[in-house]
Formats: sequence, C-alpha cells, structure tokens
Amino acid sequence: MIAVDKETFQGEILDAAGLALVDYWSESCESCKELMPEVEALAERYAGKVKFAKLDVTKARRLAISQQVLGLPTLVLYRDGAKIAEVTKDGATAAAIEDMIQKAL
Repeated sequence: MIAVDKETFQGEILDAAGLALVDYWSESCESCKELMPEVEALAERYAGKVKFAKLDVTKARRLAISQQVLGLPTLVLYRDGAKIAEVTKDGATAAAIEDMIQKAL
C-alpha cells in the first residue's frame, strides 16, 4: 500500500491504468485508523490486481474535496483514473470494500 499526496496523486491514481483503490483518512479519524489494518490485508490479498493507496486528507484537503470526499472514512475505487465506486462512513467495512473490488474485477 503506497501513501500518496497532492504531488503524487495524479500520476499514481488518475493517470494509472487498471484498478486503484484510495483510502482517504486522517489521523483524527478513529474509524479510519481502525479500518486501516483490514484495508492493508485486502491490499495483500489483491496485490497485482488492484493498486492500493492511502491519502491523508489533512495534508491534501483541496484534493479530497475535488474528489467529492465529504466524510471519513471514504474508500474510492478508480478504473483507469475514473471513479467507479466508493464506500463511505458507516458503509466503509472490510466486507463492503471487498465486495466493491470483486464487482470491479
């Protein structure tokens, strides 16, 4: 799982071919931190099929807003740089994330 920021987001996510999942989180979001180990486990399970990245929204607030990230945690799945699915807030569970990935594969 790679960490992206406002400098690397375009190249790593929007210009990337294939599937990429971005975990939008912040240090002050307890739900985000609880979910992170499960997201990292999914990153290992889907290695080679989906690129996993995390973005700390406190360091890239405008970027998060430009991606319509309005609440945390939010996990967005992109295909060839286009947003195709997302789970957010209470719906952001490991099962929901895996379901989203499975539907896209």
